[in-house]
Formats: sequence, structure tokens, C-alpha cells
Amino acid sequence: MLTTITDLTQFFLPEHYILLTDSRFLSEARNTIFVAIKGERHNGHDFIENLYSKGIRNFIIEEKSLNPKLNELSKDPKTNFYVVQNATAAIQALAAKHRHNFKYPVIGITGSNGKTIVKEWLCQILEDDLSIIKSPRSYNSQIGVALSVWDMSENKQLGVFEAGISQVGEMQNLANIIKPEIGIFTNIGTAHQSGFRSIKQKVSEKLRLFRESKVLIYCKDYPEVQEEINILLKAVNPNIQLIGWTAKGSGSFMIEKAYQDQQTDITLYYEGEDHQITLPFTDEASIENAIHAIFTILYLSKTSFKSLNIKTVGSRFKQLKSVPMRLELKQAINENYIIDDTYNNDLGGLKMALNFMSQNHTKRRKVLILSDILQVSQSDADFQAELSELVNSQDLNLFIAIGPKLYEAKEKLATLGSQNPYFFKNTEDFLHFFDIDSLKNSLILVKGARQFSFEKIINSFLRRTHGTSFEVNLNALTNNLNFYRAKLGSETKIMVMVKAFAYGSGSTEVASLLQYHRVDYLAVAYPDEGVVLRQNGIKLPIMVLNAAKETFQKIVEYDLEPEIFSHKILDEFLKFIGNMSGSKVYKIHLKIDTGMHRLGFSGDELPELGQKLKAQTQINVASVFSHLVGADDAQFNDFSSKQIESFKSAADYINAELGIKPILHLANSAGIVRFPEARFDMVRLGIGLYGVEAAGMEAESVEPIGTFKTTISQIKVIKATETVGYSRKGKLNQDTKVATLAVGYADGYDRRLGNGVGHVLINGSLCPTIGNVCMDMTMVDVTEVNCVEGDAAVLFGKKPHIVELAAKIGTIPYELLTGISERVKRVFYYE
Repeated sequence: MLTTITDLTQFFLPEHYILLTDSRFLSEARNTIFVAIKGERHNGHDFIENLYSKGIRNFIIEEKSLNPKLNELSKDPKTNFYVVQNATAAIQALAAKHRHNFKYPVIGITGSNGKTIVKEWLCQILEDDLSIIKSPRSYNSQIGVALSVWDMSENKQLGVFEAGISQVGEMQNLANIIKPEIGIFTNIGTAHQSGFRSIKQKVSEKLRLFRESKVLIYCKDYPEVQEEINILLKAVNPNIQLIGWTAKGSGSFMIEKAYQDQQTDITLYYEGEDHQITLPFTDEASIENAIHAIFTILYLSKTSFKSLNIKTVGSRFKQLKSVPMRLELKQAINENYIIDDTYNNDLGGLKMALNFMSQNHTKRRKVLILSDILQVSQSDADFQAELSELVNSQDLNLFIAIGPKLYEAKEKLATLGSQNPYFFKNTEDFLHFFDIDSLKNSLILVKGARQFSFEKIINSFLRRTHGTSFEVNLNALTNNLNFYRAKLGSETKIMVMVKAFAYGSGSTEVASLLQYHRVDYLAVAYPDEGVVLRQNGIKLPIMVLNAAKETFQKIVEYDLEPEIFSHKILDEFLKFIGNMSGSKVYKIHLKIDTGMHRLGFSGDELPELGQKLKAQTQINVASVFSHLVGADDAQFNDFSSKQIESFKSAADYINAELGIKPILHLANSAGIVRFPEARFDMVRLGIGLYGVEAAGMEAESVEPIGTFKTTISQIKVIKATETVGYSRKGKLNQDTKVATLAVGYADGYDRRLGNGVGHVLINGSLCPTIGNVCMDMTMVDVTEVNCVEGDAAVLFGKKPHIVELAAKIGTIPYELLTGISERVKRVFYYE
């Protein structure tokens, strides 16, 4: 049934419905309504048929995306299609209407930085006293806020939601949804600045969240914030109470700081009383975030929750823990991988962690280790039913429950996972009685609330390797993919290069994410690389760049597609498949040499190639392609243009000769940016995905995905008369504090970076290398840096940037990335 909604204020849905905006995150079809959002890069309407086949019968769709297939599905009398002009606006309207049902206080948080930390710390401090609904992780976008508020329920006492915007006009939508009684403005800075003309404009837009708030808590030491509050906010909300605290000037809400070893004593003045709070850190950003939380709690104790014991609550600040801003995927013992999510536990966070789990290692056994979920709003029976449905929707092999509540419910939860689940009363029982070595080749999600100390479980699983790691930011990888996708449009396919261990980043993990994001093709250099991907559940088409006669059996067995670049390799492949039984047709990719002069058929070889291919029926030419020689350099523009024309000519000849229309691809990462006419049917994305915009025209649009880092093993002061390292190359001109790092050229830190050529980032300062880089160690000058043994040292990442580092030693970023040893552990994370 089709129902057209013209007035969103009249749009109504049962509140027990689950709003789903990403088809990949379906946990249960019953009571789920899919919201088909058409964005710049994805169109949710493309996945409606698949979701219908999985049992969903309720959809919100956009009128402009109606098509005959959807009209046909709508004839099912059990199916409801709600047709709207804009699907995002529709779920915002539903969430705003839902918000009006609840009278308990709601806190809205915005600012440039610290939103998630302030939110999490407020909940960490108050969770023993109040039942709280909050945004999961950093769900602060136009869609994320709506989904968060939709989860509000009657048996909560406090709501805490964060709101983030990237351009003018967005905050009003979020203000209508959150309707915060209490506002927190964390700070102002340059983050997400591109959508605004100035800092002043960004402040004024963010303040729109508090147009109807009773109180606003902020730091008045930011002059742009104070000025816009006086000019804008007071004009539209003259009765708002302002708690503008200061650490610099005078006022009603002064704070004083006294630093001591690894902690800070804070004295706050509020409503004529002073309060002393001890914080377990000394950095200014954390102190500022904590002060916002303290003043918020002081306000709550004087208004809505007078039963709060401010001394008891205040003492909890000393136990504040850092907030992990990311989910981490880590290599572990026994060929396992661990997803570390051990900060807190609620159903929203569990769903997000399970979604992250679904993106990775699809062939590994899936194991969930879960603590009691605190502050559950449903009855025990309803909660157990929802947990069972959520867990069983994930095709888990093993479920391990830890905590008294889950232990008590073990008979009712006995069907979770594909084998009998385990139940333990506490973490100590699990570590004592469970055989960790029994878990092999598994993907293990460890999800628990802080009080269960699940970091002990994480430590028992982690690989015993040295402290050097290569951290891969999956958000950045996704951002880079979307940057190139936005240039291509929906009609151009993307092949991603995952050869050479995905440019050092981890081929299986990167390929899993690319499969999740529905790229069209992958490419590897050798068949063995493709075999590993297939063995780990990668189903995408895979092109093999270097096929040889002795590898044809693997190519056929694992459904790989070889590049054919010469008559010799073609004849050998035709002979091989001619001896195969059955009538299977095998895909190949024809490489044309248009100027690289490395591999490929030249123009004068095409007639013979055409005759051979016409004479057989077991070959399907999946694509015809070539390679641009100098797409990243303007001095070769004329040559690139000649290559494009030469490729067109060759492709036209093959198409006409064989009567086919294969995929045509020529553009690499630089070509995508500089030569739109070279995009054809598909592009090959390589170094750009990994954070280097090879054309150099839009370098700020891609992010480095990898951070190569290590730790300080030892610090010592060396006299100026001494030398450091092999061959006495490290000569000193003064007494020098030297840090020895646990990394060397065997790990991939290039030997050419020694003797002051390379610099590493330690606690915000760039420190030059001293002497030669050793096989397993590197020495750096930390004379001017406040650091201790065990501190982290960044070899390259955002700073120092890999492009700058490569230029210093006369090489290219490819070499530094692919040179990182496989003995260096990879950590994959999602922020």
C-alpha cells in the first residue's frame, strides 16, 4: 500500500518501530521500518527489494525515487510504503514528535570538540543515581540525532544528546528534535570550519540549539562565544540562565586550578558555595570538559534532582577514565582478532559494535563476550527477547555472558549462538574457568561496562608483540573512498587496488571494509593474494595483475580473474582451460600498452588478438584496460591525452571485432582527479584510498589512513663527548637526552631516515633521529621534550606526513607504506 505524506507534522508511526537507515544493519525484520535516504553517494532505494526479501514490510521512501518495481511491491497488502518528499526530514519529524512525549530533563551538547567526552563523563558520573538515555557514541548528525531521540522511553530520568553541524541551517533541525532544557557549549575552534564563512558564523549557528533552553553552561573565556551569546542568544531567549564559568577573569562562576603530580585540584564557585573536585589528569582539554560536567551536575542537584549528594557525586570525578573514541580491531593470539569495546555497555552501543563486527573477517568464527547491560529500560522479559533477537540475527558461533543478571537469565538465553553459550557471574570466573586457547581463528567482540574490567580479557588475548604498531583509521579510509566516489557519480564503477598487503595496511581487513561499502572490483598483484581474500570471505570480483601458467589452477579454483597481457600468457591460459571439463566460461582482463611499455598488447598485436578470441567460446572479456604513465604530473598532460586517445582506439577495435561491450578502465588515483575523460566505465583506485592524493590538486580532501607508531624503550642523558649508535654516526654538540625507540629498519622505518633526516612526533614535538637507524631500534633527541619511558612516538601519520617524509629521502609514499613489516601489528579502528 502506498500512502503519500504531504504534511510531516501529521506523520505518525507506532513508537515501538525500529528506524533503520542502513540496509546492512538489519537485526530484526519485525517492527522495523526502513528509511530509504538518497544521499550524494548512496541511494537507500536500491536496497528495498533485498530488505523486502528479508521480511521488512514497512518503508519510508522519497517520491522522486518511486519506480515500477516499488509500485509492484506496494501491491502486497501487508506492505506499507510511506511516500515523502525528503526521507531525512521525515525521520526528523517523527523524532521531534516522539520527543514531545517526555517531560524529564534533556541536556543538549554542542561545540567544536569534546561533545562526546562531556556526554560520556556526565553519564559515567551519574549512572549510579539516574537512569539515562544518551546518544550512542558520536551520533550527532542530522540522522544520528533523530535515531538517538527515537530511543527515548518513559522509564528514563535524564536525556543527554550531542549535536554536530557542518554547515549553515542544520542546527535548527536538531534543535527541533532535541529541545534541550539544559545546554552545554563545549568550546569553539576550527574543526568542521569549511561550511561557515567565519568562526563567528559557526558560533551563531551552534547557539540555535539553545533558543528555548532554560540554562546554558559554557566557558566565557572564548570571546567569540560570549559575544554571540550576548548579541544573538539573549535576544531570542532573554530568560535563559547563563552559567558562564571562567578560569581567567572574574565572575559568578570562577574556577581555580592547582596542579600536582598527574592530577588537578579544582575549586568552583557556584551559588555562593565553593566545591573542591580532584581530576585525574592535568591537560587543559580534559580539565575544560570535566568542568562543563561539574557545573551541569551542580545545576541538576539544585533543580531536577535535589536528592543528588554532591559530595558523593563529586568524589567520582577522581575515578574518571578516558573515553575511547573508537572501536578497535586488534590481532590476537591463536589467529584471533579482537574488537575492543570495553568502555560501556548499552543496547545502542551493542548494536553499533555488532554492526562493526559484521564488516570484518566474514569467514572467521564470530564470538561475542558480553557483560550485563546496565540501565535497561524494559522489563526483564522484554529485554531478554530483544537481546536474543539481536544476537541471533548476527550468525554468532559462540555467546559468552558475564555478570549476575545474565547469569540469572541463563536458562532463558540458552539458545544464543550456534553452540551452547557460556555464563559467568563475573570477569574473574571467566578468566579462571574458560580455556582461552580453545578460541582459534575467531573474530571476538569484547563488549562490556566499565565496572566489569574487561580490559583484563583484552590483555589475555592480545598478541605478544613489541610496542610498534600500524594503526589504520577505517573512518579515514571510508572518507577517501567517498571523496573519489563523489567525483565519479553512480554510473562509474570502482576497482580498488589491495595488492602488497593493501599498500601495507592489511589486505583482508581493508578488503572486508571495501566489500561492506560495495565497491565493484578488487585487484591484487599475484594469485596468492587473491586466495587469502577468498579464504577470508571476500566475494567481490578480483583481478590478478600477474598471472603465470603455474598459477592457473589457483586462479580457476578460487574464482579469480587474470590479466592477459601477451599472446604467450593468452595461449597458455587457453590451453589450460581447454583441458578443463564442463562448459564454464572464464573471465579475463585484456591489458593494452598505450605508453607505459611495461606489460600489455601493443596496437599492432590487436588483429591477431581479435582472431584468437573470436575462435573460442570459453573466454569472457570482462574488461579492457591500460595504465596512465604520468597522470600525476602536468608536464605529461599531452602524453596522457595521447594515451587516452590510443586506449579509445584500441578498445573500439576490440569491441567491434568481438561484438562485445566490456568494462573499460584507464584512470588511476591521479587520473580520476586530473582527467575526467579517462574515467570510462571504471577507475582503479590505489594510493588515493590510502591517503595520498597523487595529483596534488586536492590534497586536503583525503586523509592519511595509517599511523605508524612505537614506544620509548629507554631514556638516558648522553654527554657531548660521546656518540650514539653504530659507526659512531650520532655525534653530539651538547649533553643530550636520548630516547631509544622500539622500531628499526626491519619494521619498515627506513634506514635513510637516520642522522637527523627523519623526525618523530613525541608528545606534540618533532624530535630528530640521532645516528644510524638500527635493525630493531632508533634513537632520537628528546632534550626539549617532556616524556617518559613508555610514551608513544609517531613515525608518520598526520604529522609527520608520509609525503614529506618520502620526499626527504628521495622516494615515494608507496615505498614507505609497503615497507612496513608484517611483524608490526596492525590495529584497525572505527571512530
